[in-house]
Amino acid sequence: MRGKLLFLAGAAAGYVLGARAGRRRYEQIKETATKLWESPGVQKQVTAVEDFVAAKVGELPEAAFGTAKKLVGRANQRRREARDPYSSGSAPRAARDSHAAAGAAAAGSGS
Repeated sequence: MRGKLLFLAGAAAGYVLGARAGRRRYEQIKETATKLWESPGVQKQVTAVEDFVAAKVGELPEAAFGTAKKLVGRANQRRREARDPYSSGSAPRAARDSHAAAGAAAAGSGS
């Protein structure tokens, strides 16, 4: 409830201040902002940023593909390890061998 009251108070204050300033002040602010944006110094910086972004975007698909490929490989490895931790190369060899021996003994005693 407090948040709604604060929102309403802010909206009311903005309306009152906006109404007092009026259309003339709005046009002055807009004109000043337009002059600033269109100034040669600002436009020079805008062009520099656009060129930088264009150069980096060319590298983005390749980097994204490489990262995605690594993530998919890791996810597949974790999935395989979750199914059978002894089938991947991450478990120590002795543990894999004892797991295999236990499986063979269980299969042989079941007959």
